[in-house]
Amino acid sequence: MTLKVPVGKAKKSGLRKLSSKDRIKTALETLTGRSRVRRTMWSRRAQEYEAKINSGDPVSIAEVVRDLHRATDQPEQSYSERQIYQAALERLARELAAVEKIDEVKATQKLEQVLKKAA
Repeated sequence: MTLKVPVGKAKKSGLRKLSSKDRIKTALETLTGRSRVRRTMWSRRAQEYEAKINSGDPVSIAEVVRDLHRATDQPEQSYSERQIYQAALERLARELAAVEKIDEVKATQKLEQVLKKAA
């Protein structure tokens, strides 16, 4: 798909440059870190997660993916946790796919492999 936006309105429209390979590398390293789930009400954490996803920063999005990822031996997520996790995973996979010039499915698989190794 091709989207044409006047250069003068690009920033106002929320468009930004693709992340650098170094920034993506940092995001992948973030996925391997320890989960930092704060003990606040879910509604407050959900708002913070949404803000991180909407920021567009791959490292912030990776923090959301890392914090909400569940291994097979962990308890199941609530519906809203799954929704936010999926949104963050998809956003990060699209960015990774664009930077590494691979398709989105391969990018998602790569992210899931990194998460499995970290578990």
